[in-house]
Amino acid sequence: MRGRYSLRSYLAGAVAARAGDEMSGPALLLAGFAVAGSTVEASSLLAGITVSAAVGGPVLGAFLDRAARPGRLLAGALVLYATGLGVLLGGLGRWPFAVTIAVAVVTGLLGPALSGGWTAQLPRVVPGDRLPRANALDAMTFSAASLAGPALAGVVAEALGAPSAVVVSVVLITLALPAAWRLPARPGRARGARTAPLISDLAAGIRIIIGRPSLARATLTSVISCVAQGMLTACVPLLGERVLGGVGRGAMLLSCAAVSALAANAVLTRFARSVAPETIIWTSALVQAAALALATADSAVTLIVAALVVGVGEGPQLAAVFAIRHREAPGDLRGQIFTTGASLKITGFAVGAAVAGPVATQSLSTALALAAGVAVLAALGFFAVPSATGHSSEDRALSG
Repeated sequence: MRGRYSLRSYLAGAVAARAGDEMSGPALLLAGFAVAGSTVEASSLLAGITVSAAVGGPVLGAFLDRAARPGRLLAGALVLYATGLGVLLGGLGRWPFAVTIAVAVVTGLLGPALSGGWTAQLPRVVPGDRLPRANALDAMTFSAASLAGPALAGVVAEALGAPSAVVVSVVLITLALPAAWRLPARPGRARGARTAPLISDLAAGIRIIIGRPSLARATLTSVISCVAQGMLTACVPLLGERVLGGVGRGAMLLSCAAVSALAANAVLTRFARSVAPETIIWTSALVQAAALALATADSAVTLIVAALVVGVGEGPQLAAVFAIRHREAPGDLRGQIFTTGASLKITGFAVGAAVAGPVATQSLSTALALAAGVAVLAALGFFAVPSATGHSSEDRALSG
């Protein structure tokens, strides 16, 4: 199967799906701002489609771990997510805002399919000795998507209107379907092997995340970092309007961050084994904190520099988190651990966006300073998790 499904196919599908996902957030944010004229309602819409990932991620991951052809299940999740975005766009401005938020929440249940759901399949695409480099390349797809998605959202919104940007995001997600459908099947001896109740699998995955110190540290720090990233994203429309001269231009800041994240991860692919991923995770959080503090300056040039520095922190941190998950996750729980981790990060992002929206309306600098403080907290959180010399006997049993 590996001979028939190349890493290039995996990466192409991942880029398309993740670009659509990265585009949908800013597009919905801009569409909500255009329709309601309110940062609070726009950030609430973004929060709605991301906050439910905490529920959807673990369940989706458990089903992926049980599926003989996880790619087929992943493709179905992409279809439903794209359909939800279309329904959401159709109701925006026509339905009561509470109904629109409810649709966003339901759609967001499938959000982890575009992130952790893909990455969990990587070990079946490449052999173990090539996994570190493939992991770094996989992380680069997030950066590439983060570059293309917001840029497209801003350009399309400026040229054709924010609703058209949402439509383009749906098209990109749809383009990923063939690559998802053809993902390698689970090895024959593993098919149908899972007979325990679903709730037992969910509990086992959570115990692994909490019980393995490296995994717990990476999860906690990356989730808190995503809270800070969500706060920055909620500030984007106002930053564009007040500092850069246009609401749509604010989305370009996210693309600036993606450019530097992509460059940083490109360097990382050459030195994938040189720096411990644990070190990268907490130092990257501090880099993001410094960048967010820099963004409080009321200057277009300084703001762009800050966005570039944010990316230098975000890109390597993501690759390091993936490396730890691949190293620590048992094969039979890999999908759940990746989607659970993704769902927690997405939910953290949603919380940050929801909190920052009202604060940014009153004071942009206060919202950005608060985000910087949260990023510092993320770095400190890494050291709050006790270390251990080894895994418990239960963990070793779960590893098989």
